[in-house]
Amino acid sequence: FCFNWKKTAAEAHRMLVEVYGDVPSDKICRKWFRRFKSGVFDVEDEKRSGRP
Repeated sequence: FCFNWKKTAAEAHRMLVEVYGDVPSDKICRKWFRRFKSGVFDVEDEKRSGRP
């Protein structure tokens, strides 16, 4: 929802920390925002071949 409110990834991360405490890193939030800007709104990791 923060993306739709035109918040930055850093602002969204701060809000998540305030509300939930233990949240994904700022780096992960920035990654999600880059994906959202490109039109991808799925936050699940993409499938990869090989072992984890």
